[in-house]
Amino acid sequence: MADLDWLKIDRFLMGEAWAGSRTPEYRDHLCHEIGPRWGGSDADLRAADYIHSQMQENGLQQARLEQFDLDSWDYSDATLKIAGSDEALEIKPFLRCPPVDLTAPVVDLGYGTQREIDNADSAVDGAIVVMTLGPEPFTPPLPHTARLTMAASKGAAAAIVIESKTGGRMEYRSANDWRAPDIAPHPLPTVNISYEAGGRLKYLAARGTSATLNVQSQFFETPANNVVAEIEGESWPDEHVIVAGHHDTVFGTPGGNDNTSGTVAVMEAARVLAALKRETGVTPGRTIRFATWSGEEQGLQGAYAYVARHHGKDGLDSPPRFALNLDELSTGHMKGVVVMTDHMRDFMQAQLDTMNDGLACHVQGPLDAHSDHFPFTRAAIPAGILWRWRFFGRHATSEFHHEFGDSAQKLNVRELKEYVGQISRLMLRLSHVPPNDWPENPHTADEMERRAVAEIGSHTPTFHG
Repeated sequence: MADLDWLKIDRFLMGEAWAGSRTPEYRDHLCHEIGPRWGGSDADLRAADYIHSQMQENGLQQARLEQFDLDSWDYSDATLKIAGSDEALEIKPFLRCPPVDLTAPVVDLGYGTQREIDNADSAVDGAIVVMTLGPEPFTPPLPHTARLTMAASKGAAAAIVIESKTGGRMEYRSANDWRAPDIAPHPLPTVNISYEAGGRLKYLAARGTSATLNVQSQFFETPANNVVAEIEGESWPDEHVIVAGHHDTVFGTPGGNDNTSGTVAVMEAARVLAALKRETGVTPGRTIRFATWSGEEQGLQGAYAYVARHHGKDGLDSPPRFALNLDELSTGHMKGVVVMTDHMRDFMQAQLDTMNDGLACHVQGPLDAHSDHFPFTRAAIPAGILWRWRFFGRHATSEFHHEFGDSAQKLNVRELKEYVGQISRLMLRLSHVPPNDWPENPHTADEMERRAVAEIGSHTPTFHG
């Protein structure tokens, strides 16, 4: 690294990230021309083709599509009708909710804590239970996935979760803890209801109402594509670092923030670093690989498929030195990097310090399974995410998540240019750190698997500082 003129390099990278940005073009094509991109759908496949074409246009080496079989799901209808009346309340199924058609008493479980479930006693058995999404105040936080599992173990037939947002909004959510070894089935059929309609349902439940819950859904297997490209390293070409993010979205949203922002940042970082090599002759020390995944919203399946193909028992290459995951980058400015294992902390902080921007490195604990860094972490590959809204300083407009309101406008173009410049600077620095200067990885895949399983049901501070 000492032989490189980092001031000159940084000027080029930041300048190209800003003045040469193609962010609006990429955003508009993904959000407006293609639109919602549920994993494995025609739109998702078109998005992968587009990203691949842009990687090729920008001169990336070995740009390719990597197909995998996606265990997918969709639904055609979801209704909740109050028994003995014509009243119907709008609902939205949780992602991968199994089909259900039942009429049963509605039982209010409050926050769905073990205490409230025990107090309801036999009334839970066979009932449609209602619970608030967030954890009970002033108690140790328990994720809704754990509370749903407790309700199911008491015999609840289905669950209706009350959204915390107001104004009739509902998100697509998951009922599973993604730290489980496989994509687990729902503990019970689960749907979402708005804050306002949830209040109405709680009122009716207190008066002994029953309701008919119907969800028409199906599971099926379909092909999906990851996109992979790289810039070959000059000093250690057989080693690599990887920067990636998912290009799929949930139903009905173009995902301006989740995750067009991360996808565009991958595309732009690839473009900027390719331009650096082309115009100045400065190349990475070790190979920098760029990837976008499908199937993130369905249990991180694209990233898992990649890790299995490239770093499994008969993998195609040695594990990357580090995997940086880009997800929801329009929710707050960049403050640093969060690594998943503490052995990387001091090393990463030293790299950030050379950038002289006051960026900090922190360690996530317990393990965060909410995005595509987790399949790498599970395989004991050093991985991290960017420190931004998940911990502090969230933009108010980023509250639109997994819903129609996550539109193209939610991608913050100005901040994303800064992200691209910083990501490019960091990845290039990591590529030039000599092999002997990297910290030894003390972790094994078996160890990380045991830790992930042991932490199932625990609270992960994903959205708090």
